[in-house]
Amino acid sequence: MRSISTLSFFLFISSLFSQTAAVRGVLQDPEGGAVEFANVALFNAADSSLYKVETTNEAGVFHLRNLRAGTFYLKSTYLGFGDLYQGGIELKDQPLDLGILKFSPGATELAEVTVTATRALVEIRPDRTVFNVSGTINSVGSDAISLLRKAPSVTVDNNNNITVLGRSGVLLYVDGKRLPLSGDDLTNYLENLTADQIDRIEIITNPGARYEAEGNAGIIDIRLKKDKNHGANGSVSTTYSQGRYHRANVSSSGNYRNRLLNAFGTLGGNYNKGYMDMNFLSYQNGLVLDEINNHRFNGKNYNYRLGTDFFLNKKHTVGFLVSGGQHDGMPNSYNRIALSEQNTPDMIDSILVATSSVELMRRQRTYNVNYRFDNGRGRNMILDLDYGKFQNETERYQPNRYYNADETQVLTEVINSFDTPTDIDIYSAKLDFEDKFLGGTLGAGAKLTQVVSDNTFLFYDELGNGPVRNDFRSNLFDYDERVYAGYVNFARELGTAWSFSAGLRAEQTDATGMLEAFRPELQEPPVEFNYLSWFPSGGLTWKLAPKHTLALNYGRRINRPDYNVLNPFNDQISQLSYQKGNPFLRPEIVNNLELGYTLAYRYNFKLAYSRTTDQITRLIAPDEDDPRAGFITWANLADQTIVSFNVSAPVQILKKWNAYFNVSGSYLDNQADYGDGAIVDVQAFTYNIYQQHTFDLPAGFKGEISGYYSGPGVWGGVFLYESSWSLDLGLQRKFFQDRLNVRLSFSDLFYESGWDGYSEFNGLLAYGGGNWDSRRASLSLSYQFGNQNVRSRKRQTGIEAEAGRVGSE
Repeated sequence: MRSISTLSFFLFISSLFSQTAAVRGVLQDPEGGAVEFANVALFNAADSSLYKVETTNEAGVFHLRNLRAGTFYLKSTYLGFGDLYQGGIELKDQPLDLGILKFSPGATELAEVTVTATRALVEIRPDRTVFNVSGTINSVGSDAISLLRKAPSVTVDNNNNITVLGRSGVLLYVDGKRLPLSGDDLTNYLENLTADQIDRIEIITNPGARYEAEGNAGIIDIRLKKDKNHGANGSVSTTYSQGRYHRANVSSSGNYRNRLLNAFGTLGGNYNKGYMDMNFLSYQNGLVLDEINNHRFNGKNYNYRLGTDFFLNKKHTVGFLVSGGQHDGMPNSYNRIALSEQNTPDMIDSILVATSSVELMRRQRTYNVNYRFDNGRGRNMILDLDYGKFQNETERYQPNRYYNADETQVLTEVINSFDTPTDIDIYSAKLDFEDKFLGGTLGAGAKLTQVVSDNTFLFYDELGNGPVRNDFRSNLFDYDERVYAGYVNFARELGTAWSFSAGLRAEQTDATGMLEAFRPELQEPPVEFNYLSWFPSGGLTWKLAPKHTLALNYGRRINRPDYNVLNPFNDQISQLSYQKGNPFLRPEIVNNLELGYTLAYRYNFKLAYSRTTDQITRLIAPDEDDPRAGFITWANLADQTIVSFNVSAPVQILKKWNAYFNVSGSYLDNQADYGDGAIVDVQAFTYNIYQQHTFDLPAGFKGEISGYYSGPGVWGGVFLYESSWSLDLGLQRKFFQDRLNVRLSFSDLFYESGWDGYSEFNGLLAYGGGNWDSRRASLSLSYQFGNQNVRSRKRQTGIEAEAGRVGSE
């Protein structure tokens, strides 16, 4: 009864704000044809604040209902036409018909047309795909790694390795800044970056010369929320999520903006507890190894972000940004391996049980100073100075006990402990310049980056008198990488139908990996890289007709091995299962070619070809000395070829039922010959289908059904996995003039997002599968305060109103 009373109260409150005025009209192109799915925005005439947004249907008709009386103006935008403006709209308590409104011919940049307050789930821009996290109810309770699993063209494997269009080697950015983390460090950062903090995820599959050449699959840029409204604004949100274990987070953000400055900040914290279970059945050297890996993790995390932009005048802006955070956790794992002979697999010889207890702390701090000059006529210059400090401290205690077949007697016991701190310092300075030139835009710039990584790996044998460092298994590994880069890029239109861009980037890489062993006989010479690489890029766009566009793009890119994959010493899960790096890895080079077709500015088709030489990949192999042991390492494939496609389509099925579909597929061919029968010859076709359905329900509720189906494919070099899928449900309701947003979601309802597959390489055949804490129910509350949707207090008229750029950056 209490829940029914509460619901009735909210319905009563919402009814107090009901309106009776309405406005309708028909949008047509210059030739009189209907303009479908155009954005139509209604603004308050008094302060140019955005009041309501709608889109036209297939007949070009728009209908804005439940409006209050007052004076407004209307603005509509559509790619390929000039902006349409209708002023002097007086609304009273009756419907108003504006009749037929026609667009005028003209070119509009795609990045300028987003005027909706509630953005589409996915936007296709000329150089990137934008996944608007705020456009999905089912993002509630998610973190960055979970959101990437839902993003178009993106796949995340069982080891949280990220691929785009089937290509590995993607580079992660946050707010346009490269994130210098990899492996478990990157996974941990993404798992502690909650959906409430993320505004959108931008996927750039073929970056131009202005971007770093690092990253074979391109760039994923995670953009955090940043309010641009004038005056004082802010929000506070909290989420509780329950699966097998519970999670919770709370975050707040604030912003103050006037004509002189924009100050903003965020503060958040969360508690995270979960699990990941994996099982392997391996056949090697006449033995059978039946392995169980159960991981349990928990931790607390906090993060902050503070920044200020000073508008010195209309042309000059200076900004400062400080961000940081810390994660403290105590994960643990249970590893059990039952050993038997292949000819008698049911007769267990012995069982190894290894339990690990870990205490870890990860801390990061970043600082940025930036300067921007823009004369308003096409000339601009941006200077960025950045410094980042990333610190990891990990201590692990691991007993290894061998039991008899029925686990009633301990045969032997070996106890080890590990101390593995890592410090990463990253420095960068970047200068970008653009100006009008020969009827187009000429860009040039330079960047200097230095990454210094100090890695300590201390291995201890726990004896009766306490831990004793094992100098055969311990080392120090320092990695210093400097990249000096410069680029030039030119773009212009060729008439009304054609446009092109061409760029060239040069990068000089000087890197040294220094291994310091504690035993002289284990000392190895430094790993040194010193090379100059050239990275051409280009694009050609042809507008066949007002609603038909073809785009051809080419780019050459590089992926350099980092400290995580170069250190040759063993990091063991147990005595029989470990991971080690490869100090002789070479950088991989990829050539990407993409052909895209856009229909009616909303339906997008892409065909891509990628060929990589010296592909860096993850392999599973048997140990050379111990016939029972297996390990994971990294190696260069001779080459990898991928042919892929992607289809993206938003569809309005009914007036209150909107859907989005994304279908991608790729054919992969991995080739390598390491000698002595260690051959990689793997071909596979994989595909992924993602769909989201949004429903406008009675009483102001909004519902959502989303899910994906991932077909079989290949992870790393040789692991062939089977299909998996997931289905999510969500419900949303806003109250108090849309300031309070309540969202409820259920993720992976049928618990089918796990993985399974097999790997065969160099005499080791392994079958494996696993799952994690993906089935959850989450409840989120967020409240917005301040001057929402007010871009400027200055009275503006016509299409110059800054409010017409809400959602564009």
